[in-house]
Amino acid sequence: MSTDTLAAPDVRGLQDQLWTAVTSRDEHAAAAVLFTALDAGIDPETALLDVIAPVQARVGTEWAANRLSVAQEHAASAIAERVIAALAHHPAVRTTPRLGRVTVACVDQEWHVLPARLLAEVLTLRGWQVDFLGAQVPTPHLIGHLHNNGADVVALSSSIPTRLPTAHAAVTACQAVGVPVLAGGAAFGPDGRYALRLGADAWAPDARSAARRLADGIPVPVPAVGRQQIDDLPHLSDQEYTLVVRSRPQLVREVMAQMETRFPPAAAYTEQQREHTAQDIAHIVEYLGVALYMDDDELFTGFLTWTAGILEARRVPAASLLPVLDVLGTELKDFPRTTRLLGEARSALDPLVAAVGNNPGASDDRSALPALHPGS
Repeated sequence: MSTDTLAAPDVRGLQDQLWTAVTSRDEHAAAAVLFTALDAGIDPETALLDVIAPVQARVGTEWAANRLSVAQEHAASAIAERVIAALAHHPAVRTTPRLGRVTVACVDQEWHVLPARLLAEVLTLRGWQVDFLGAQVPTPHLIGHLHNNGADVVALSSSIPTRLPTAHAAVTACQAVGVPVLAGGAAFGPDGRYALRLGADAWAPDARSAARRLADGIPVPVPAVGRQQIDDLPHLSDQEYTLVVRSRPQLVREVMAQMETRFPPAAAYTEQQREHTAQDIAHIVEYLGVALYMDDDELFTGFLTWTAGILEARRVPAASLLPVLDVLGTELKDFPRTTRLLGEARSALDPLVAAVGNNPGASDDRSALPALHPGS
């Protein structure tokens, strides 16, 4: 049964049942929802992409709105992964491979594995022989796998933009051994702009689109001898990315040293709050670095405005971000592209701060910057 024949209210009903199960941390109930639906005739791909995937997206949305804790988000995600694994062994899901071989992997340091797992299961359903390598696959290990087992295509997944430099290295390495790369995941941008900028052979916004793209065929790349990342991104020759990334510990220390003066509520932070704040300032510098790598203002401004919303949802004033930008601007004043990025971010944040008001007392725990990703 396809999504065209399954009534939308039925899908929504299954989503609601699954949501209740995962937020109640009831793995058996979650599996029962999907197994019962499969026994009733729902198409396995529909179960994966129109029931499980939207529920998982809702988990992320609810975490961002501070209606789920990090622990609740982790528990729900773990249940989703285990249910997908259980579904793979259901009789309705068994498929004999008849097409080519695809390696599905997350880039190194990418722990958000669910999108890649969903793709692997969809490709298996459609008849591909799939090697699913899971989360955080170091590029040398990925290339070793290709040498030992071969593949027609590598489907490379990344959800967090700070993994883009690592993804770039993986794309280049796969192509160097003659294997094309299909990139997917939120890290590559909603329109795939970053995938193409990094030289990927193809991009797809979701699992169904990826399956269609593979069915159409992706040409095998001609290995470019000696190709390096700078060949795709000539702006890296200014070394700003390298210098900022290498300076991250010093930058974090300098921001922390000036935090109390520039943002007085920081004087009352506990040791744990200071530690969390330092971790999240490091994350901001990491996003600054990847924006320099891609030479893309939107990567940094988008992250900062998203973070402002996360802060306000937790009753932490978005104004706490401004001293971070100010100190970074002073410390990195000799770097023109960095100065531009920081200026654009400040321009994007100022109206948001003005709209909600700069009221440090609005924070109920004065913890400044909370974890900026549920998986952090």
